[in-house]
Amino acid sequence: MENALILIVEDEPQIARILCSYLEREGYRTVTAQDGEVALIHHQSLKPDLVLLDVGLPKRDGFSVLADLRARGMTPVIMTTARAEDLDKLSALRIGADDYVVKPFNPLEVVARVKAVLRRSAGAGADQSLIRFGALQLDTLSYTAAVLNDAATIPLDLTLTEYRLLSHMLRAPRRVFDRAELVDACLPEGNALERTVDSHISNLRRKLDRAGMTGLCVVVRGVGYRLAAS
Repeated sequence: MENALILIVEDEPQIARILCSYLEREGYRTVTAQDGEVALIHHQSLKPDLVLLDVGLPKRDGFSVLADLRARGMTPVIMTTARAEDLDKLSALRIGADDYVVKPFNPLEVVARVKAVLRRSAGAGADQSLIRFGALQLDTLSYTAAVLNDAATIPLDLTLTEYRLLSHMLRAPRRVFDRAELVDACLPEGNALERTVDSHISNLRRKLDRAGMTGLCVVVRGVGYRLAAS
């Protein structure tokens, strides 16, 4: 992936500079964050193609950041850490890291791993563009949704916000999403209120019901919403 954007999350400035230099030499664009909170903000706003994520970070550690990234989607993540314990590696891979590098590392090795992970993610791109949950299918390339059954394919006429809400929840089926998170993830353009989500979800549920997906979007009282198998 030429010109891919790499988010480097590293609290040691010298290491961050070295990684930026080596990656930019290979034609990648880079952006840095020195703590976990800034990393999540950059990820949300900049949509990087890959994240190099240190474990030992201020404010939010790497494992916590990784869990949030996986709740949002499947951006490739390579963890970097000074700790070589197998438990840390297993924890990172269990949460969803694509690879793991132990410090001190050779920057050339990191670049090679970045290339390998980007190649794998690009190769899986066609499959990842389709998100399936029961009879429901979303195409993330065309921003369309449909219900597939034995008789016919029923397209869903969704607004962009309704599509964003459904897509966001489908990336972590059955997880409960609170209203504040849905506002941040799916209504970023303005100063939307949490109750605005209720209106969009209500419209989305009505369209799903008409297409035969009754009960897919479930209200979790006092929290928010989750998806349930139909």
